Amino acid sequence: MRKIAIIGAGSVVFCKTLMLDIMATPALAETEFVLMAPSTTKTSQVKAFADKVIAENGLKSKVSVTTDRREALRDANYVICSFQVGGVSAFELDYTIPKKYGVDQCIGDTLGPGGVFRALRSIPVILDTAKDMEELCPNATLLNYVNPMAMICWALGETNVKFVGLCHGVQTTLDLISGYVGIPKQEIDYVSAGINHMGWFTKLSHEGKDLYPLLRDKFEEPEFYVNEKVRGEVFRHFGYFMTESTGHLSEYVPWFRKNQKALDLYCDEPSFGGESGAYYKWCTYVADKYREQDVLADEPTALPPRSVEYCAYIIEALETGKTFKFNGNIRNDGMITNLPDECCAEGPIFADRTGLNRTIVGDLPPQCAALNMTNINVQRLTVLAAKSGDPETVVQAIALDPLTSSVLTLKEIRDMVTEMLEAEREWLPQFAGKLPRPTPTITIPADVERAEVPIDPALAIFSRFGDLAK
Repeated sequence: MRKIAIIGAGSVVFCKTLMLDIMATPALAETEFVLMAPSTTKTSQVKAFADKVIAENGLKSKVSVTTDRREALRDANYVICSFQVGGVSAFELDYTIPKKYGVDQCIGDTLGPGGVFRALRSIPVILDTAKDMEELCPNATLLNYVNPMAMICWALGETNVKFVGLCHGVQTTLDLISGYVGIPKQEIDYVSAGINHMGWFTKLSHEGKDLYPLLRDKFEEPEFYVNEKVRGEVFRHFGYFMTESTGHLSEYVPWFRKNQKALDLYCDEPSFGGESGAYYKWCTYVADKYREQDVLADEPTALPPRSVEYCAYIIEALETGKTFKFNGNIRNDGMITNLPDECCAEGPIFADRTGLNRTIVGDLPPQCAALNMTNINVQRLTVLAAKSGDPETVVQAIALDPLTSSVLTLKEIRDMVTEMLEAEREWLPQFAGKLPRPTPTITIPADVERAEVPIDPALAIFSRFGDLAK
């Protein structure tokens, strides 16, 4: 019986979805699930529901719960990670403190101050998990769902564990493209590559015919454009369609959330997820609604069709050799040739009995790679900061963030990071007692005289123009 350890199994609905997908796969009928979370409050609900599903469907699987990560990992064949360090309490600080300084985030889990701090909390935990896996289940494959995906997988790429990061952005974007061009998505041939939440559909075709001319025409029609204004604008100016929605994408670039005018123009549609704090508010609503309620108590126990999540299909492929093609997040190492080898890239992968196998994409269009690099620069410094515990590196990472740098000065960024580190210290042990260096504002009196210093030769010509003006 294969053993699957789910670390962060207190994510009740998501954990249930993955377990049902696996149980609905005949080749995975005999599976031992070990559900691990810091407490058994939610995992006991998942176990009770799963036990009913197993009994009523005559399955051979079994489920146990534990609060001991090492117990869950021992001799596991697969490890699924879906934890959120600090929960909604930390998420609130990720959103409200930057908002006070003028950084307006919609989702806040991938880039920006919220994404950086989520990574600072989560990377030490994922690295501890990887270290335990190297000792307790060295041949296991880790399937990661923890955000920020690219930063988490960048850190995992510096370990010895086999892993892949999974997201459903490609699948859901294909649904949208299918609706725009009027072709069933299973008939669309495509290549998507880049980084998580900023992957590019470099090829879109149907029966050999390029679909991009039709898709471009659709985005010039107001009734289509209005549905995805942010993604539509990037598409119109950069030439390729991207894997993320208005709410997400508006945070990864400097053009759409930097002031009220931009927000009103591009992110004014609450129904399409661009509004301020949308994801935090939704998470708070769900947490409050189900705080005392067993959300799975009345769930149907019949096995549904498998969901769009890749997890069960990948495990099935690794177990049976039945090839499964998908987009996953791994260490780049040449998959995308104009992105850094050491970064986490998202691209086409196929799984079979031999393991997880990358497809070589080659170069992205240069403008697409350049936009990816604005995010990769932040990811690189964030991973370094999470591992080193250096608060100066946190300041530098957030100073390079496209949204933050479009709104704040360097001094304001330093002050914001200091406040966030102080507020979130309970989840950031690597920064214990460490804060960014204070940099007080220098007041320049109106009558101050410049110090006598050598003039930069490159600027000397401007001094001469000044003399002539006098």
